[in-house]
Amino acid sequence: MKLWEKGMKTNEKIDRFTVGNDRELDLVLAMYDVRASKAHANMLSSIGLLTKEENSALIAALNEIHETIENGEFTIEDSFEDMHSKIEYLLIQKLGDTGKKIHTARSRNDQVLVAMQLFVKEELQTVKNQVKELFEVLLLMAEKNEKVILPGYTHLQVAMPSSFGLWFSAYAESLIDDLIFIDAAIKIADQNPLGSAAGYGSSFPIDREMTTRELEFTTLKYNVVAAQMGRGKVEKAAAVGMASIASTLSKLAMDICLYMSQNFNFISFPDDLTTGSSIMPHKKNPDVFELVRGKCNVIQALPNELTMLLTNLPSGYHRDLQIIKNSFIPALQELKACLDIMVFSLPKAQVRKDILEDPKYDLLFTVDALNDLVLQGIPFRDAYKQIAAQVEEEKFEFGKDARHTHQGSIGNLCLQEIRDKMKSIS
Repeated sequence: MKLWEKGMKTNEKIDRFTVGNDRELDLVLAMYDVRASKAHANMLSSIGLLTKEENSALIAALNEIHETIENGEFTIEDSFEDMHSKIEYLLIQKLGDTGKKIHTARSRNDQVLVAMQLFVKEELQTVKNQVKELFEVLLLMAEKNEKVILPGYTHLQVAMPSSFGLWFSAYAESLIDDLIFIDAAIKIADQNPLGSAAGYGSSFPIDREMTTRELEFTTLKYNVVAAQMGRGKVEKAAAVGMASIASTLSKLAMDICLYMSQNFNFISFPDDLTTGSSIMPHKKNPDVFELVRGKCNVIQALPNELTMLLTNLPSGYHRDLQIIKNSFIPALQELKACLDIMVFSLPKAQVRKDILEDPKYDLLFTVDALNDLVLQGIPFRDAYKQIAAQVEEEKFEFGKDARHTHQGSIGNLCLQEIRDKMKSIS
């Protein structure tokens, strides 16, 4: 069954190509289509296009379908093009002519729009909650290891003293930036497109404010053409936020892989979080974090992928837009999985506390030594040359106690301020 069928059979090869994997992806979106259909039915009843009895019957039938979706019993067989055709078929099968009325004053186009925007709103809120959970894990790890010195590197060369407290909390504060993008995407998705129909509205006297309230959108997308143009734009905005989170996770995962290597040996994880080699008995591989890095790097490509898909499309609907789901929904699921595994794994990190005993870190405090000379009244450039000469002559000696006190430094992590910043955007 196809909503656009006119009685003529579609070539089977064309059918397979145009439908693609919509049936599989629509299983994720079906509950949102049902929710939107209930709001639409209530609205049709309010303007007299459905009787109260018909509306009650439709709502009851849609509730039954929703229950099958929640129980994992809803399926979309090959005889149906998508979730819309299957849901309408079930309504007609159960209610006869009443079921045939559900599509009044709407199009599959605004059905897809509203289902996807409801999905994006809900899923991004889930992602936001996961990010906040990871944020708390990182801050707790920062508090726990606040005083443990960690060598800082620039150009992958030993540079200046850092700390595990500084490292963990750096990623925590970075996640706040990522959530600003997510909040922007939620705001863009939080506009009701239902009622735009095929992109040009309807001659029926529909009440779009009513469906906006029922579906808990903050506002509606007033212009029906603008609503249709939102398809792809909503997903791209979400993709930018997702890519921002993915960038943070990928960098964190890379740090972990680097720090777990024997050459650094800064952190370790219990054996049950690592994997072995088929021929090397000593191996403890950071496969979890390598996969987070790889998956998140793929997610970072999503905004560009959607940009290329949407480039040069004029206003109005085009079948190209169907392809968005193929990349967007799996990427969202992958990001949630990466966040979940990081929340699970990071609390188990074991930091090494004697890193500075290695002689290669003897020069880690040259800048601190230089600054001490400046505080004694020696001009900076002269102090720089004096320390450089000590290094060159292998005579440099300085304690390994970092005395940094300014905001955001080793000695003043501002963890509460970072928490307050997160609360301000929550």
